[in-house]
Amino acid sequence: GVDPGAERQRAHLVPVSRHAGVPVPSRASRARKRASLAAARALDNRAAARDGALMARRPSTPETCDAEVLVVGAGMVGLSLACALAGAGVEVAVVDRADPGTLTDAGFDGRASAIVHGSQQALAAIGLWPALAAYAEPILEIRVSDGDSPLFLHYDHADIGDAPFGFMVENRHTRQALFAAADRLERLRLIAPARIVGLARDARGVEARLAGGGRVRARLAVAADGRDSRLRRDAGIAVTTWAYAQTGIVCTVAHERPHRGIAHERFLPAGPFAILPMRGNRSSLVWTERAELAPAIMALDDDAFTEEMALRFGDFLGRLEVVGARWSYPLRLVHAVRYVDRRLALIGDAAHAIHPIAGQGLNLGLRDVAALAEVLVDARRLGLDLGAPAVLARYQRWRRVDSLLLLAVTDGLNRLFSNDLAPLKLARDLGLAAVDRLPPLKRLFMRHAMGVVGTLPRLVRGEPL
Repeated sequence: GVDPGAERQRAHLVPVSRHAGVPVPSRASRARKRASLAAARALDNRAAARDGALMARRPSTPETCDAEVLVVGAGMVGLSLACALAGAGVEVAVVDRADPGTLTDAGFDGRASAIVHGSQQALAAIGLWPALAAYAEPILEIRVSDGDSPLFLHYDHADIGDAPFGFMVENRHTRQALFAAADRLERLRLIAPARIVGLARDARGVEARLAGGGRVRARLAVAADGRDSRLRRDAGIAVTTWAYAQTGIVCTVAHERPHRGIAHERFLPAGPFAILPMRGNRSSLVWTERAELAPAIMALDDDAFTEEMALRFGDFLGRLEVVGARWSYPLRLVHAVRYVDRRLALIGDAAHAIHPIAGQGLNLGLRDVAALAEVLVDARRLGLDLGAPAVLARYQRWRRVDSLLLLAVTDGLNRLFSNDLAPLKLARDLGLAAVDRLPPLKRLFMRHAMGVVGTLPRLVRGEPL
């Protein structure tokens, strides 16, 4: 289709330079917004203090703790798995080096995540969604455009049903909901802050030695300790890795005009520039920039950073202001050659880390959670050893195809669109327009965006374990 708003959105194509017409908020406007945010932060701090007091009642470093499953890493993926398993009656111990008080800090740090429909279904089935619903902004439409082309691809959730494509939720709210749920679940024991200094795995089970002298014994260990996973490295599991010459810049932007639930994915020569709708007149920005330019951009003061951002963002949402902190991280692909080892399973970034081009990183990890939880709960009901090779092999078979496919798609899209070569640009633009005019193909892509394609675990279908 032809984008009726293309002319108003051309500002994001201006080369990086100073521009007198860039909409930069006044000092008075920034002061008013800071005062409003401070009041909201005070309410959140009181809620975090209450949650922290609840968690303080849970003993953190036992002499010896016995469980069925040991989860190493209390991030959003690791703790989601622990809550899913404990809610289904499995005894779970979670060990994390960080203090839960820092992980549930109510201060807004600028980071948010897209939770697609399938992941939202899983969180609802686990019982977490009621605590997140009030903070979740639905994604109702997606617009994909390539540079200055008037052609674009437009997805509308109403074309395939009533459910939104997904939701944007601030990471702090997700972490708070997870830790509150962990405190309620009697079969979940959180051991944090604590550091594992050794993990023995043998035919009988696993035993983790903690820095303070405590021990945790279980039938299975799950590595949810990130893309630089120590458990994966100690197990000798090799990885395929690729460093992109790109840096991801993440922040939240307040704007004058409503976003109407529309997510924008703009392909610029340096990489994709995503604008994702959040609660209120705010959007989460995922800005992919050339690695050599990113440090200078991050070093700019607030006004200069806003100006450079606005050159790419455009003026279609009015005046802009960065809210909270800015974050940057080098982009690289990581994929483990296998997801399991003797009494060990990898989930989330420990198994795979992909380009953020489609905002699918967390969702890929949550599908790991749904699949592994189903495999383990089914094995337990049959009286099987949760760490048995056949049980873990079923998990690996289920997850590797989905992960490899998404890894290939995101890598390929980034390579195809992160350039300004005229022949490729013409082919891309014609491809976007063609998909926009082919309803069956377009609906398939929309279902992929919602995370509801393939053999779905029960949790992703919204069913209990």
